[in-house]
Amino acid sequence: MDIEPIRTVCDQVREQVRKTVVGQDAALDLMLVALLSEGHVLLEGVPGTAKTLLAQSFARALSLDFGRIQFTPDLMPGDVLGTNLFNFQTSDFKLTKGPIFTQVLLADEINRTPPKTQAALLQAMHERHVTIDGATHDLGDDFMVIATQNPIEQQGTYPLPEAQLDRFLFKHVLDYPSREEERAIVARHGHRTVMPDLADFGLAAVADAAALAAARRTIAGLRLSGEIIDYIVDIVRATREHESLEFGASPRSANMIATAARAYAALQGRDYVIPDDVKFIALPALRHRIVLAPGAEIEGLQPDAVIQQILEQIPAPR
Repeated sequence: MDIEPIRTVCDQVREQVRKTVVGQDAALDLMLVALLSEGHVLLEGVPGTAKTLLAQSFARALSLDFGRIQFTPDLMPGDVLGTNLFNFQTSDFKLTKGPIFTQVLLADEINRTPPKTQAALLQAMHERHVTIDGATHDLGDDFMVIATQNPIEQQGTYPLPEAQLDRFLFKHVLDYPSREEERAIVARHGHRTVMPDLADFGLAAVADAAALAAARRTIAGLRLSGEIIDYIVDIVRATREHESLEFGASPRSANMIATAARAYAALQGRDYVIPDDVKFIALPALRHRIVLAPGAEIEGLQPDAVIQQILEQIPAPR
């Protein structure tokens, strides 16, 4: 199985995105894995950590249509999906498509809109089509949601329900850049206060829909040994038995980890999955799927710490 084209394209995407975004390599890798796994990504980080620029550059490098929704408390489901409007000239209804009809959708500050509007994304994220007035509309295989949320401000927000969180393949927490990275950011973008124009950086598309479809077919055929399957299942089941957790991860998460581990292995140039692939995927794939027990919350325990404990306790296959 030839996985070299996948690695080459992903390296080219990284090279293009780095023309505009400094750092955030882990976030970019997870976004690539999610796209190749037909998954979605939730990015959590304070304002000003390049979440929007990263998503926009990512879409441009892959020649995918980019759309953005600024979620607000007064946003309605029809503002996301679109609606049928009556045309008095033709005496019939015509669909006015909402911003969800794109390929890479940035759901900015998704936790600032009520659950009713958040739920407008559920069908699209799971089935890649939407239903409007009884008619189903396809969104395409490349449809991907990159949602953002601010971890600092909780006033006026609506935490995502478990069903919505479970639709995201990954939840990634963006850190502040290092001093060297921050200096490079100021040197590159310190002459403007608005979103930069990607054309100014010579960011070019290095892949198309056909290349992505071929990559997904190749990844689906990557080898996953019985020992790796056991390892994934043991990790997921351990989340349901850990004393610090009230609820663990679902069987769906095990399938998602297996698919994502295949994609990540391909990014590394391998046609087989190793335990380190699973370990890299496990933290962002599980942190939003577990619920701490009340006692653990009182003690100040964090979900990431529990997952790390589980990864240390479950023996990796050799």
